[in-house]
Amino acid sequence: MAFELPSLPYSFGSLEPHIDALTMEIHHDRHHNAYVTNLNNATAGTDLEGKSLIEILNNIDDYSAAVRNNGGGHYNHSLFWTVMSSSGGGEPEGDLAQAINARFGSFDKFKNEFSTAAATRFGSGWAWLCKKNDGEVEVCSSPNQDNPVMPGVGCGGTPILGLDVWEHAYYLNYQNKRPDYIAAFWNIINWEEVAKRYAE
Repeated sequence: MAFELPSLPYSFGSLEPHIDALTMEIHHDRHHNAYVTNLNNATAGTDLEGKSLIEILNNIDDYSAAVRNNGGGHYNHSLFWTVMSSSGGGEPEGDLAQAINARFGSFDKFKNEFSTAAATRFGSGWAWLCKKNDGEVEVCSSPNQDNPVMPGVGCGGTPILGLDVWEHAYYLNYQNKRPDYIAAFWNIINWEEVAKRYAE
């Protein structure tokens, strides 16, 4: 079964003014679609056909750079689209809020640490909030299309929130002002989805 580009759960313009419609269209229809196409090309006719994306990423050191980059790109973006919403923003509640407070001391301290991880990731990459096996949460970042599902990358555990800091994610609207893009992201985080991922 070939990998498929997931549909966006909202229209291209839904996240404006924080992320503009043209950026969303190019990011989803061209960038993410290219990762899916290239991943299918890289796995076609190999023993990776029929394996889940998680299976592949968990053993990524065994595979080619094309599988790593495009498999990571597909996974990362598939998560990214779901953790944003036009009705997002605010703060998490319930178990996720308790886990964040337990680890960081407060939501504001978490927000600062996550924003710093995103702002200081050199070049292209991602910032993550991950849930570890013991239920604790951790912030980290990863280069390129790597993610903490891959062995030895970032903080380990399962990503439940991710922010794309590749320039293609923000350059049309924010140019080189990555901190402004990061600040805008807090207005559209879908905490309901992040909490669901934490619970799972």
